[in-house]
Amino acid sequence: MTDDKFLITELVLTAHLYNQSDKLNVDDLPEKIRKHYWNEKENTVKRPVYVTEGDVKTIYGLENVKNSTKMLPFLEFEDFGSQIKLNVVDMAVKWITKHPEAVENVNKNPVLASFFENEKSLPVSYGKAKAGISPKESGREWIMSLIKSLEAEKGSEEMLKLAHIVAPEDIKQNIKDLVLTKAQEDEIEKMTKAIQYRDYLKRIGLREIGKLLFVGPPGTGKTSVARAISGQLKIPIVEVKLSQIADQYLGETAKNIDRVFELARRLNPCILFIDEFDFVAKARATDEHAALKRAVNTLLKAIDEISLVEHGVLLIGATNHPTILDHAAWRRFDEIVEFNLPDTIMRKKILDIVLRDIEGTFDTASIAGMTEGYSGSDLRLIIREAVLNGLITERTALTQQDLLRGVTEFNKRTNLKTLDEKP
Repeated sequence: MTDDKFLITELVLTAHLYNQSDKLNVDDLPEKIRKHYWNEKENTVKRPVYVTEGDVKTIYGLENVKNSTKMLPFLEFEDFGSQIKLNVVDMAVKWITKHPEAVENVNKNPVLASFFENEKSLPVSYGKAKAGISPKESGREWIMSLIKSLEAEKGSEEMLKLAHIVAPEDIKQNIKDLVLTKAQEDEIEKMTKAIQYRDYLKRIGLREIGKLLFVGPPGTGKTSVARAISGQLKIPIVEVKLSQIADQYLGETAKNIDRVFELARRLNPCILFIDEFDFVAKARATDEHAALKRAVNTLLKAIDEISLVEHGVLLIGATNHPTILDHAAWRRFDEIVEFNLPDTIMRKKILDIVLRDIEGTFDTASIAGMTEGYSGSDLRLIIREAVLNGLITERTALTQQDLLRGVTEFNKRTNLKTLDEKP
């Protein structure tokens, strides 16, 4: 555990250097410090930053801050307001350089790393420190600030209620928790690099990139992968279902589509995830509503005009029914990513991942062999049933029999659903 006196000095010196520099920005602040001092109205961390006893307690969870501060000759504790001030900068800098935890901690703080790298007084790297922290766009406070500013604008209420916005830090499932095909991994890697090298792509004029269409049966991970990409790239995801933005008053549908794309532009960099994309094909096939067809044309035009390179929006469409999409829909996307039902090997991997924190001894290869045609979502439901059945008998450790019972109960439910769907 890092020494209390070091943490107090780190915070005070970080605030001092941030206040003095015109080159450092809010993304250079460590996440704990940035979150604590975030100004929702200004959508940033305003200068100057002051440090109080309460700030130290909240950020680091320390007690006896006053006593620790008074042990450091380069700091002053003001009883009125409990503010902690830096009196002798050079002395604080020398104290940090001699501290045994200095290199490890400074390499996690871009503000300090920038200073000490420039001074050549510690073997630290600003680049390493910057790469180790998430940008402001990954935090929910940044998103909430933008939403607050949008709420003050006329007509924004309709735009905001059409989409579900998720901050990267709230994404529970990361890429490592998913079982992906090589093709899926390659596409994710391409998009990661495209965002990383946006300026380069803009300079060479390569703008037709960053529009993916996820196709495959329900439960195969389309939404999960889109969210996991959000978490990996540390950019928010704006989720919409096409059927939900088709207003009951059809004349509003085109406006709703424009509102969603405008929201994505305002939140950039971000992912715009459009689910139920087959709604496009259904709308184009109907002869009943000219207004709905106009809305679809608005959607296709909006897709044409949005750009990862220009606007910082990675567009992902998803459909369970790719065969009904026509050429006009297909050609809007530069990459098609298939999500097929998992094979036996993939099913075993999914089971192993879901069961990794559950006590018990399992033959997942056996379960994988008897679940042909099951989606990843189906396999998770089986394990959910097994866990709940165990809890009924006050057991948190499961057995192979619990998993087999879960398969049986899932099959019964599927058979009932099939019977219900028959005419």
